[in-house]
Amino acid sequence: GQVVESGGGLVQTGGSLRLSCEASIMVFRFDTLAWYRQAPGKQRELVASVTTYGAAVYADSVKGRFTISRDSAKNTVYLMMNSLKPEDSAVYYCNKEPGKTVSWGQGTQHTVSY
Repeated sequence: GQVVESGGGLVQTGGSLRLSCEASIMVFRFDTLAWYRQAPGKQRELVASVTTYGAAVYADSVKGRFTISRDSAKNTVYLMMNSLKPEDSAVYYCNKEPGKTVSWGQGTQHTVSY
């Protein structure tokens, strides 16, 4: 696959977790990358994106709690999640920015318990 997500798990409310996404060179090198999430019964939504220069944009729901970053040496994009809430529970996916997405990976499940 072109992207492989990892790092999901079960954490308590208020906890932290870091997700990783290893992408193929063709996906990673020239494009803005993004993390998305999909909760049961809901549409997939954009969580955060980061340009090749490191400029990041966040959804209002995660602003101030999540940090997206990318490591060019490892072709990897990260999502550091702090102050987690139950409503953050979802399957998290990485891909290019909206409108340029490639094949979706399996995603990584992340659950926040009360």
